[in-house]
Amino acid sequence: MKILVTGAAGFIGFHLSQRLLARGDEVIGLDNLNDYYDVGLKETRLAQLSAHPNFRFVRLDLADREGMAQLFAAEGFQRVVNLAAQAGVRYSLKNPHAYVDSNLVGFVNILEGCRHHGVEHLVYASSSSVYGANTAMPFSVHHNVDHPVSLYAASKKANELMAHTYSHLYGLPTTGLRFFTVYGPWGRPDMALFLFTKAILEGRPIDVFNHGKMQRDFTYIDDIVEGVVRVTDRIATPNPQWSGDAPDAGTSYAPYRLYNIGNNNPVELMRMIEIVEDCLGRKAEKNLLPIQPGDVPATYADVDDLMRDVGFKPQTSLETGIARFIDWYRSYYAQ
Repeated sequence: MKILVTGAAGFIGFHLSQRLLARGDEVIGLDNLNDYYDVGLKETRLAQLSAHPNFRFVRLDLADREGMAQLFAAEGFQRVVNLAAQAGVRYSLKNPHAYVDSNLVGFVNILEGCRHHGVEHLVYASSSSVYGANTAMPFSVHHNVDHPVSLYAASKKANELMAHTYSHLYGLPTTGLRFFTVYGPWGRPDMALFLFTKAILEGRPIDVFNHGKMQRDFTYIDDIVEGVVRVTDRIATPNPQWSGDAPDAGTSYAPYRLYNIGNNNPVELMRMIEIVEDCLGRKAEKNLLPIQPGDVPATYADVDDLMRDVGFKPQTSLETGIARFIDWYRSYYAQ
């Protein structure tokens, strides 16, 4: 198939593009290469993708309305996987406008491109952060999620609402994927695992928020990619049992679906740090701090719908995943 992957120079986009290319798809990778984190890392990922004959890179910002319209008109994509977004809960407190430009304006441009050019299926990244103030565990796509605690989360919830509108009005099949704390080789430098590894190797203390009492459903990148590929291949369909009297949040009378992709196994932050220490062979000096604004204390994914519909559940253990990340980190940074 001919597939547009936005955010192709990003962590998940890079791995997904590799997987799609390996199975014979033609991938157009879009990215604006912004400097939210090390552009050099993004360029190295892109260089690997560009070595493949079925990959083409387009440098473009999602918020560029004319540029996006021209891209969709010229290419005739069969599927679109939108992974480009301004990421990060904490950064949304500092630079809210970046989230509006990328996650709202940019997403409308994606929806319009899909609508006008016969895209068979739009799959887009949502986030576990949409669960916000919810405390019923595990988090289910059938739960109401109307209490976000960061602008980032609100922008992702908005994507789900916008996608539903297009599924309703234009019959565009859309599937939103709520990712749970993705980690692994080539990961994002603003994420805890990367920050901890770097600081410990450099002999600096690590900042441990909520005094280490955070719980996260850490999900290994290969599991995320497997889930994305299977969902992309399964075009969203209406739920014939859906009722407006008791509306199910995870499905619709329109061709619209939501799935969690998480490891279904929350781990306390202190345990994650222990695994990093074991892999590095040295102890971390910990700077224990209160919880940060916008953070949630725990995440835990209910993945029953994913298992039922595409026959897959993430299963890479944190010990295995962190060891692979640290092997990559030491090789990439020659440490």
